[in-house]
Amino acid sequence: MKRFAAVFIALFWTLTPAWAADTIGYVKTASGKAEVIDAGKAVSARVGTPIQMGNLLKTGPDGSLGITFRDNTVMSFGPDTELTVDEYLYEPGKDRLKFGTSMTKGTLQVISGVIAKLKPEAVQMKTPAAVIGCRGTRFLVKVEP
Repeated sequence: MKRFAAVFIALFWTLTPAWAADTIGYVKTASGKAEVIDAGKAVSARVGTPIQMGNLLKTGPDGSLGITFRDNTVMSFGPDTELTVDEYLYEPGKDRLKFGTSMTKGTLQVISGVIAKLKPEAVQMKTPAAVIGCRGTRFLVKVEP
């Protein structure tokens, strides 16, 4: 059984599509209307939906969404929320770290991950009224339309 598992894992990594290299996170929870929009094309968010840089993450009036990024940053979206992932670079061994987002409306809880712990100045969230810098913590954001 262990041998089968090892062969399966090796094949999985060998056959993983090229787009997987661009994946920066995954949907961990979704309910109601929740979408991942890539280049104008909306896909209903489901557990396991990959997130890539440039995606617009959007919830409807009855929606919620939970995202976990590669560096273990966790974002929990409330209803009527829109956030774009502007920049994401996670290469801690090379000290190449950056996480930038833009939020236009809604509510969001963030639990910062490795990027904020190793290089806090590399994390920024833009809102219509302010730019939030993260210093390795948990925070809530509410942006009213």
